[in-house]
Amino acid sequence: MGKKYRKVVVGGTFDRLHLGHKALLRKAFEVGRYVYIGLTSDEMIKGKPHAEKILPYRVRLSDLVKFFEVNGYSGYRIIKINSTIGFADRLKSLDAIVVSEETYKGALIVNRAREERGLKPLEIVTIGIVRSGIGPKISSSLIRAGLIDPFGRPVSSGSKAHKGKDV
Repeated sequence: MGKKYRKVVVGGTFDRLHLGHKALLRKAFEVGRYVYIGLTSDEMIKGKPHAEKILPYRVRLSDLVKFFEVNGYSGYRIIKINSTIGFADRLKSLDAIVVSEETYKGALIVNRAREERGLKPLEIVTIGIVRSGIGPKISSSLIRAGLIDPFGRPVSSGSKAHKGKDV
């Protein structure tokens, strides 16, 4: 089974891995033989909505590794990042970046930074937004706010988000 790209990159906070994150990661492994994952540092998340509720880096890292193990993914490296661009403007061998419609602008920023360093721009692979049961998309902010569970289902008042291990 041939993959379109040799090396791809994907990045994010990956807080409370939800269906949107999983779709993004699955796409990266579908199109790339080797996947670099930029995982935001604890310092970088301070300005995000409900930042105090974002899981610590080590927990988010562990959750990613478990997801990869359960799904049989290999050929990857997780790298801590402290900026939107992370390491993507320094790795010459990258071929593509995988983003959602929502984070497409980030890919353009990465490509601009690569071009400024004399590197070829990355092919941009875009996935659609995964809808939630209460709005246009599943997001970690809605999960942290207690409005939806990681599957995008509304959380009724007084009950906790579903903690199922559906990976």
